[in-house]
Amino acid sequence: MTDLRLRTEAVAGEAALEQWRHVHNAIVPPAAMSLDEVRERAGRYRLENAYVGDVLVGCSTVRPPEGEQAAATVIARVLPAYRGRGHGAALYDHALAHARVLGARVVETCVLAANEDGLRFARARGFVEVERYVLDGGTAEWVDLRLLPAMTRARYNDSSAILREPYVGCVTFELNEGK
Repeated sequence: MTDLRLRTEAVAGEAALEQWRHVHNAIVPPAAMSLDEVRERAGRYRLENAYVGDVLVGCSTVRPPEGEQAAATVIARVLPAYRGRGHGAALYDHALAHARVLGARVVETCVLAANEDGLRFARARGFVEVERYVLDGGTAEWVDLRLLPAMTRARYNDSSAILREPYVGCVTFELNEGK
């Protein structure tokens, strides 16, 4: 059990935007954002901050479903000092529920390849790697992952078995869990 308290409304106001920016930039320094960039992102995506009491511990982003697949992107970020306490799971579950309300049939996430905690967290929740890349002009490697449905995840004992499957680019996994 966690004592994580989430803001249920989208991040709004300068202080909340700056807090979201702080967490984002601490977790993904190669993609550090200015406050103006965060304001613009807040107009397109659902941004939330996560707190334990009054202490900022993380943030999340939900990009709404798009395309034929109705793919949403769900990203949960927890500051290193607060990891391993269930905060990330609570934040992720909250963001995933919001993506489902928006009609997501496919859920994806993106993790900085150097963020081993983030990759381990995503894989533990059933995400599998679909692509690694470096953005134009960048040097940091990024990993895109897709959430497998529960019945597909149950076939595998570990994520390394999934990575040996030749599915990348051939299969779309739809999110039908809990319906």
